[in-house]
Amino acid sequence: MEFMLDTLNLEEIKKWSEVLPLAGVTSNPTIAKKEGKINFFERIRAVREIIGEGPSIHVQVVAKDYEGILKDAAEIRKKCGNAVYIKVPVTPAGLAAIKTLKPEGYKITATAIYTTFQGLLAIEAGADYLAPYYNRMENLNIDSDAVISQLAQAIERDHSTSKILAASFKNVGQINRAFADGAQAITAGPDIFAAAFAMPSIAKAVDDFATDWSAIHNQEYI
Repeated sequence: MEFMLDTLNLEEIKKWSEVLPLAGVTSNPTIAKKEGKINFFERIRAVREIIGEGPSIHVQVVAKDYEGILKDAAEIRKKCGNAVYIKVPVTPAGLAAIKTLKPEGYKITATAIYTTFQGLLAIEAGADYLAPYYNRMENLNIDSDAVISQLAQAIERDHSTSKILAASFKNVGQINRAFADGAQAITAGPDIFAAAFAMPSIAKAVDDFATDWSAIHNQEYI
C-alpha cells in the first residue's frame, strides 16, 4: 500500500511526512490555488526538500490539446526533474500524449478517471499510475468500488505494471474500501489523515494505559 498527500501546504507536508509512511505528494492547479500567489515550481522544489528523494511527486499538465500537453510535460520535467510524475487527464488528447511521452521516458499518472473504460485505455497506453476519483464518481452515481475492482482485475490478469492511485476522498471509510477493491495507492488531503486519528476512543485508550500504569507503580510510565 502507498499513502500520498494531496496538498502543497508545506507545514502540513512537514507534519505528515514525519508521521506517515509517505509514498508521495500529489498536486493539481486547484490544490495550488489554495496556497495563494505562490511560485509553483519553487513550491515543488520546497516539497522535494522536505520529503527527500524517495517519495514521488505528481504534477498536472494544464493544456487540453495534444501539443499543449507535450509542451507542459516537457516544462514540468525540465523544472522538476526526471523523477516527477506527469499527471495527464484521460481524454483523447491525453491518451495520445501518454502514448508519445512514455517511450520518451516520462513517468505518467493518468488522471480524471471516472469510468472503467478510461482506466483500461490508460493501462494499455502505459500509464504508471491510474487516478480514479472515488468521491466524485459517487456524486455522479457511478459505482466507485466496481470501477476500481475491475481495473485491479485487469492489471492482475494482464500482469500490468500500472498501479491504481485512488483519489478524491471525503472520509477514511472510502479509503478503506478503495484498498479493499484492489487499489495499490491512495492520495488524500491532510484533513482526511487527521480525521483518521480523531476518534475519541483512541485518545481514551492511550490515557487509560498511562493511568493504569501510574496506579500500579505510583509513577509515570518510562
